[in-house]
Amino acid sequence: MPWDVGSEWDRRLAFCRLVAGEGVNMSLVCRQFGISRKTGYKWLARFAVEGPDGLVDRSRRPVRSPSRTSPAVEELVCSLRRSFPAWGGRKIRWSLLRQGVEGVPAASTITDILRRNGLIGDPTPRTARSWIRFQADAPNQLWQMDLKGWFVTGQGRCEPFDVLDDHSRFSLCLDAFGGPDADTIQQALTVTFGTWGLPDRILCDNGSPWANTQPGFRWTRLGVWLLDLGVEVVHTSIRHPQTIGKDERFHQTLKREVITTQQWDNRTQVQAAFDQWRHIYNHQRPHDALDGHVPADYYTPSTRPFPNTIAQPTYPDTYHTRTVDDTARIHFKGHTIRIGKAFKRKTIAIAPTPTDTIYTIYYRTQPIRTIYLTK
Repeated sequence: MPWDVGSEWDRRLAFCRLVAGEGVNMSLVCRQFGISRKTGYKWLARFAVEGPDGLVDRSRRPVRSPSRTSPAVEELVCSLRRSFPAWGGRKIRWSLLRQGVEGVPAASTITDILRRNGLIGDPTPRTARSWIRFQADAPNQLWQMDLKGWFVTGQGRCEPFDVLDDHSRFSLCLDAFGGPDADTIQQALTVTFGTWGLPDRILCDNGSPWANTQPGFRWTRLGVWLLDLGVEVVHTSIRHPQTIGKDERFHQTLKREVITTQQWDNRTQVQAAFDQWRHIYNHQRPHDALDGHVPADYYTPSTRPFPNTIAQPTYPDTYHTRTVDDTARIHFKGHTIRIGKAFKRKTIAIAPTPTDTIYTIYYRTQPIRTIYLTK
């Protein structure tokens, strides 16, 4: 049975003094003290060289740590975090790699460095959720546009408007508006189209000014203008804002990295901050969904320029054409059919279907309504 000899240091000292005597059985004494022969000889060797002081516990930290992050890299990590307080271990690692820094540690090590230097707190547990990621195959196949919820400045409310390329996450437009209406959004889109060209499609939600909440008459003047430009307009499913998830995620990042960082005096100040951050977002900030690349690595401007004039719509000869009157209606086969205010004075087409009494109404290539006629 092992001996009970006070403190650990006292126990080691008693062991060494006992085995130092002549004719002592080392194996028996080790069993009595509950230690291995290897440990016993280790304590005896320290006692022989250093005396009782050699029996004190020593640090387990290695004399050398060749894999430890260098002080220079650790300082770069902390400096990046101070410059971009919302960046975590992965983004900082990707950013350092893009800069050609040697000896960049793993993202988990960078997180430990940040925590050790008091730059982040303890991790917050996350709730798992299931989702499916979709992405356009090439730049400009699909853009997303949305208004972020407004916030208050010293001179009134500010409501950001943004446009994002679905494939690359490239921020094409980010404006600090007060109370944006259809004309304001159209002006912003005109500048955006003039800079980057036209997309094939634009995805937006069902809110104003690009959608009408009145059942059966979703189209607005802004949406019709986009159709005139040859841009297909896609609306999200009702009550499913996650369809424009990339834009929603962009809003979260914008809020965390810009909007909530200070009190804003006016929208001019906000716009200056937006312009500066947008460049960082597109060209410097590594993106998780892009495997550490930045949006600018994947984005190229559209080859479809903003047109100087808009051509009148043309339809197949088998379609019936009508011009929408000032009451937003047309007359067809003895029926008066409401089309919607957005299409006033526009030429629409009525396409037959396999069922005699059912027709699809088109504006350009976009189906806008299905009508059911009685004989």
